[in-house]
Amino acid sequence: MLHVSSIAEVNDLIAQRFGELSSGAEDVPLSQALGRALAADVTATEFVPNFNRSTVDGYAVIAADVFGCSESIPSLLTLAGESHMGQPLTIQLQKGQCVYVPTGAELPANADAMVMLENADDFHDGTIAIYKPAAPGANLIYRGDDVKPGQVVLPAGLRLTAADIGALAALGSTQVSVARAPRVAILSTGDELVAAGQTLQAGQIRDVNAPMLAAAVSAAGGIPDPRGILHDEQAVIQAAVDAAMDSCDMLLISGGTSVGVKDAIPAVISALGELLVHGVAAKPGKPTILGEIRGKPVFGLPGNPVAAYFMFHMLARPLLLRMQGAQTEDRHVSAPLARAVSSNHGREEFVPVALSEERVHPIASKSGLITTLAGADGFIRIPRDCEGLSRDELVEVTLFKR
Repeated sequence: MLHVSSIAEVNDLIAQRFGELSSGAEDVPLSQALGRALAADVTATEFVPNFNRSTVDGYAVIAADVFGCSESIPSLLTLAGESHMGQPLTIQLQKGQCVYVPTGAELPANADAMVMLENADDFHDGTIAIYKPAAPGANLIYRGDDVKPGQVVLPAGLRLTAADIGALAALGSTQVSVARAPRVAILSTGDELVAAGQTLQAGQIRDVNAPMLAAAVSAAGGIPDPRGILHDEQAVIQAAVDAAMDSCDMLLISGGTSVGVKDAIPAVISALGELLVHGVAAKPGKPTILGEIRGKPVFGLPGNPVAAYFMFHMLARPLLLRMQGAQTEDRHVSAPLARAVSSNHGREEFVPVALSEERVHPIASKSGLITTLAGADGFIRIPRDCEGLSRDELVEVTLFKR
């Protein structure tokens, strides 16, 4: 019989036993940094942009020179020159003058506004007529408006997006210090399992968990190390687990976690290390295991793919991110339930849902059908002391990333 712990209790235990685990840091080229967690704050050492630049095609002016001008009473300014893209500008604007500046080019000294080209006329005698006033700061970006020296641009622990890569490029970075990606070994157990490419025989099913967990590990910044399918023999499983621990930072085993005759995972973990938890007060996911071997976390996940997914998401994924110094990045929305949902008293329940017409639609499914998740937008959590939720009750949905 399983002696279950709550999700919160298991996460507290994970923090106590593995909270100091760190994957370390390494420098990688900027081209390989997407999705990696920053190992340290990125602090600017220069101004971005490094000069006052225009955001429009037009004329750089002193705002006071065009104050009150209009179509009927234009301001007439002397053209003092032209700014060119990618070239420094040495002109210092004087009262009554203007300079032509294309979008992105440098403004002359003393200029404090840009007038768009369509609001001006060139008389081709060195005189420019301005028909619309421009307030100080109009249509320009000042030096350092984006970034100033000493400013923390990106904080440690941030998982880098494409936009972050652009910010690093703007700072002149070619390499960045990121957390080393933890290596996660993945083992599937079960006499009935075959790999995805094989033809099914009577009584066989395809191994869903290994490719699903490998993708989930990659999405959390880890390096998946799938090690195949093992038969339900304790000696075989124990040898494979022992070998995997030499080269991984975390081990995920799916199947064989319950209390049946062939459920060997608890005995294997106990033989090689310490069994910390056997049973979680969650639905799906009750026969989940937490163990420690050689100071490394081992998660025994149920063979049921839906249960394996949720237990990875709730227990293994937060630890994997923490090992990289990164934060859990779940997004949530709140909306009313489209129908009532009953629940199994005594276990926290995870219910896949779809979002439609600003309502939350629980997805009914028999246990173990992975397509339940494939068609879901996210899930809701029903507390273990709650017997269900009512129609129109406001619920929080944890969104799946798409």
